[in-house]
Amino acid sequence: MGRPITDADRRCVRELHAAGKSRNEIARKIKRSPSTVSKIAGSFDPPLSFDRAEQVEAATRVRTADLAARRAGLALDLQGAAERMLGQLWQPTTHGEFAGREGEWHETHLAQPRFTDQRQIIASVQTAVGTSLRLAPAEGGENAEQVRSMLGALGEALTQAASDDQAHDDGGDAGG
Repeated sequence: MGRPITDADRRCVRELHAAGKSRNEIARKIKRSPSTVSKIAGSFDPPLSFDRAEQVEAATRVRTADLAARRAGLALDLQGAAERMLGQLWQPTTHGEFAGREGEWHETHLAQPRFTDQRQIIASVQTAVGTSLRLAPAEGGENAEQVRSMLGALGEALTQAASDDQAHDDGGDAGG
């Protein structure tokens, strides 16, 4: 059986509680278990309460606001990345690969990325913009739908352009 609760324990619990100490802080200070401190606090009339709901709620609000700000910053970073990737779509590029029997490195300088690379750029832009919008939704929702629609139309136009180029390269008539 544990050590009996003394008047000194009761007095310390009351004083430390009045000083705003938590149940666990009081327990450490008087070298008693937290459950003993709770038992002492409950024996007073009216009982002492260690309810910290107000502080917990305030801390939760602060944490939620901090996370929202971090998500907004990440959303902005993703938008910037999408814009940089989109800028690569029609820029000159160098394509390199190991080829030949000896596995030599070959580079080709192109006026713009190959179609497959353009498709990957578009997919990456769509992913970055979509993720950005999930992290920090656009006001009104309409703008987000307009962005998705614009990116979808751009992807379809690239697909059609590549099909036309491929038909022309295969000897088909692409209208020119």
